Amino acid sequence: MSIVKLKDKRTGTTYVYESESYWDKEKKQPRSRRKLIGKLDEKTGEIIPTGKSGRKKGVSGQKEDAGSMEPITEYIRVIEEKDALVRDLKAENRVLKKERQEILQMLNELCRKLTD
Repeated sequence: MSIVKLKDKRTGTTYVYESESYWDKEKKQPRSRRKLIGKLDEKTGEIIPTGKSGRKKGVSGQKEDAGSMEPITEYIRVIEEKDALVRDLKAENRVLKKERQEILQMLNELCRKLTD
């Protein structure tokens, strides 16, 4: 087993993993397993353990006030508009399919009259 340090380019955080190498008999190749140990503190060089579940639940970057609900209500309004548009388009599609079927029936009748 060895210790592997990987830096996340997006956040700049260095994560520390415990790496174990093993032989995969099916694929006949070496493989490795990694287990997250924690984050590396850049200032002290210490490893800060992360919990099993990672980020704590309920922690958010937004404050919970009335202003934070505005984007949600806007998304709901947009979704409702899209749903209405989908319903209208489906109804129009049904009408067009019915008209197409009627035209095909008329063509079939005309072809029968011409061949008789």
